[in-house]
Amino acid sequence: MNSEDFFESISQQYKRKLPFVAYRKRNVNTIKAILQQDFELYISKDFKENGFVFAPFDDKDNTVLIPLEKSELISIENAISELFVIPSKADKPLGSAQLISSKDNKQDHINLLQKGLEAIDSNQFQKVVLSRQETVSNSETNPISIFKNLLNIYLSAFVYIWYHPKVGLWLGATPETLLKIEENRFSTMALAGTQQYNGTFDVEWNNKEKEEQQIVTDYIVNSINGIVNDLKISEVETIRAGSLLHLQTKISGTLKTEAINFKRLLRKLHPTPAVCGLPKETAKAFILNNESCDREFYTGFLGELNTNHSELFVNLRCMQLKNNKAILYVGGGITKDSIPENEWNETLNKAKIIKRVL
Repeated sequence: MNSEDFFESISQQYKRKLPFVAYRKRNVNTIKAILQQDFELYISKDFKENGFVFAPFDDKDNTVLIPLEKSELISIENAISELFVIPSKADKPLGSAQLISSKDNKQDHINLLQKGLEAIDSNQFQKVVLSRQETVSNSETNPISIFKNLLNIYLSAFVYIWYHPKVGLWLGATPETLLKIEENRFSTMALAGTQQYNGTFDVEWNNKEKEEQQIVTDYIVNSINGIVNDLKISEVETIRAGSLLHLQTKISGTLKTEAINFKRLLRKLHPTPAVCGLPKETAKAFILNNESCDREFYTGFLGELNTNHSELFVNLRCMQLKNNKAILYVGGGITKDSIPENEWNETLNKAKIIKRVL
């Protein structure tokens, strides 16, 4: 199958209002698509199914499954050179989408950040991740074109387009792996801290960002204690995701055979402090009670679910398309050293990056 046939197949799937997902993993050339052959809404019960899962931030809500047994699988290899960026209009550059509304204006979000800092000062939790929405114009009526833009711009991210007529249409390019399992080999990452990439990886990280990174790393290591043997923790390194830099620690090991329970493992890891906070349940309750918007699938997870091989990613740098509008989701981690004005600017930078494809 060539690239023209591949993209035409997923375009026809969308026109017929049939569920599908198309995606490319980090730093690879293969683009895959799973095309569901009926209109049913399937739910993952125990994460023992084979297919592609799309999970919300709040694990009390259902995880949607596109089952392999009900789907057609297609793929293309070495497709990057065949793709090209398609601007929304010839006279409009990428990133020309205009802000329509913000669920939180600056002062509203600053107030939310301040409330989070007050909760940290009163020892309710050590860290909390707070987010907001922006709604922007989207003159591009074909979401496949936006998906192509994502593929071109974000080579080092997990890039996807996901659609179900009973749920909605989502696209994203996330740099963060939730977990990867091959047979009994386990790997994940701790990702935190954000700053602009200005042509060099030789940058200074402040104490707030270093502390945030260590919180995420410690939480993951403690969560998998007793489940993983031969635990390996890498040195902290600076990585690039699009035009942003992050701190990353790689964590890997061997799952104990008697302890392998995929659903249990997911419940321990999701949501991580990188998207929720610590302690997890207290921070999560604060988010659900105080954020002005429903995160839905933002900061949930998505990816391949199989018996011997699963690879799941945290749903960051994402958008939901509705009625020629794009709803963007952005946020950042708050610790005792956070400065609200800086945190607001971080959300502006993240929103700007997502807008590049519109």
